[in-house]
Amino acid sequence: MADTSADQLDNAIVSEPLDLVRLSLNERVFVKLKGDREIRGRLHAYDSHCNLVLSDVEETVYVMDDDLEDLKTIKKQSEMLFVRGDAVVLISPPSQS
Repeated sequence: MADTSADQLDNAIVSEPLDLVRLSLNERVFVKLKGDREIRGRLHAYDSHCNLVLSDVEETVYVMDDDLEDLKTIKKQSEMLFVRGDAVVLISPPSQS
């Protein structure tokens, strides 16, 4: 099957996995982190280690109660946040809902 011009354009734009992150610069992204944490914010910068700089950040932390029966959700707001790359599990544009 022959490549269409759109497929050729996509192949030129996305040649490495981090190219998908590059396409999300200055856009809102969803970031899943180790330790039951999630972040949503505007991506300003990243590097090859997946270190991230985000603004207008909403962080969600999931914590089990001491009796291990209830899951608590803690939300935090930050104007600007640096995320160390070794904590990053997933980077995605937020779902449209």
